Amino acid sequence: MIRRLEGLAWILAILGALLASFRYLDLELASLFSSESGGHMFSYVGGFFPPETAPAWLAQIGHGALETLAISAIGSLIAALFGALLSLLAAGRLGKTAKVLARLLLNALRSVPELVWAALMVLAAGLGPFAGTLAIALHTSGVLGRLFAEALENAPISPAEALRGAGAGAVAAFFYGTLPNVLPQWVAYSLYRWENNIRMAAVLGFVGAGGLGQMLYVTLSLFQQQRAMSVILAMLLMVIVVDVASSWLRSRLA
Repeated sequence: MIRRLEGLAWILAILGALLASFRYLDLELASLFSSESGGHMFSYVGGFFPPETAPAWLAQIGHGALETLAISAIGSLIAALFGALLSLLAAGRLGKTAKVLARLLLNALRSVPELVWAALMVLAAGLGPFAGTLAIALHTSGVLGRLFAEALENAPISPAEALRGAGAGAVAAFFYGTLPNVLPQWVAYSLYRWENNIRMAAVLGFVGAGGLGQMLYVTLSLFQQQRAMSVILAMLLMVIVVDVASSWLRSRLA
């Protein structure tokens, strides 16, 4: 009975918080579903069709898609390398002090969203794909570094200990005893984050970081809905292709 009352109290508290949120934000949900709003939404969505298919515009989209892929790929590669180095420290391989400092750095890197990093990098490095690459690399380094460190902590220590007992050095024991056990996980984590980074790279253009996102921002700002629809379809196609390829690669690794 006490648990039921406690559960009921939590439900009532959550419902009260939701109602208070609607009231505080002054959301007018009734106007969203009115006939006038529906007509405006239908008219606006209709302006996106048919998508722009001019050869010159499609060529620009292709260039933007390659730029987005390059931003995500290079950013993910830098993050994987930097995250692997930090994971050694975060896993306590070089002492407790280095472990604490590395974990603080990883927490700081991943606690700042990619869009915020991109805005900062645009101010530091200027508009263009370089800012987007740095933003993805910084945030993803924090994510992958933490995942890599957890994989190291959960890896079996007996192979490395056996090599150390046979006279191998610490570096050789790591590369031949520990790394083979965690490398498939590291690669799978990196591929999964690459999938996410492609989506994010397409969004970072809204703050001037290049790629398809910047094209979408410009076309929407100029009310060129048909061109914007072509960019949206290109984003969707690119994400589907990369998702399928990455899932296949991760299944092969598993």
